Amino acid sequence: MRGSRGATFQSMLPVLWLVAGCAAGGAPATPDRSPFHFPADTFAFANVTLMEYEIDPVTREVSSHPREKPPEVTLQCGAMVRAARQFYSVARFDPSAPAADAQTYEHLVREVLDTDPRRPSNQRVVIPGYHDLRDLSGAQAPLVKAMLAGPWETYLQRGNWRMIFPFRPEQQERVAGQLLDGLARGWPPIVHVLRFPERTINHLVLVFDAEQTPAEIRFHVYDPNDAERPLELVFDRGARIFSYSATSFFPGGPVKAYEVYDGWLY
Repeated sequence: MRGSRGATFQSMLPVLWLVAGCAAGGAPATPDRSPFHFPADTFAFANVTLMEYEIDPVTREVSSHPREKPPEVTLQCGAMVRAARQFYSVARFDPSAPAADAQTYEHLVREVLDTDPRRPSNQRVVIPGYHDLRDLSGAQAPLVKAMLAGPWETYLQRGNWRMIFPFRPEQQERVAGQLLDGLARGWPPIVHVLRFPERTINHLVLVFDAEQTPAEIRFHVYDPNDAERPLELVFDRGARIFSYSATSFFPGGPVKAYEVYDGWLY
């Protein structure tokens, strides 16, 4: 921006930073739940990228080409981590109860997905015939896939505005602390990882555990693009920066991070 509009924008930055800092949620713990567990509390299927990626092992340069067949589930990382946390908060699985028909499961899944994704709910939805979300989403994959929100859930996620503002070391340090606080409350945070304005990664993941040392915090995350293994979002205490695991589409390395589905601004 140039001229008076640019000056106005700069004058607003302190206010925007203050508002952003006050927007962190205070979700209480979900007392009747054990901690979020991988793979039990995750989907049996993955969100698949529209493009197929090749990463040069030496240069780490990334190239891509369209897949021969469009994936069934794609561009839904936001919808999947949001839904995984809703199931964690609301669903109670009863494998001892008889399995129900498809119409019943559709109704129960809809009840879960209609709850507030930003706060733990007092509502409880009992899902018979399955042990956990991994079990349900494997056996009822077509039904669950059809009920997840489409790509718009990720594109229009209301916290997306934050990516265009600076990510200073002290702000990233605060984010790391907020993620630890969320885990301590029993509310697994959902995190936007990105390298804006670069387009190498722009992704939503769910943090479910952390290991701390004097040098770093290793956050264990559910990445909806990988149904088989948890990945890591690592905070370097000294440099005050995050880095993300190598994936099929990202060579790994430094990223920016902030929490979403948390508070009225995000």
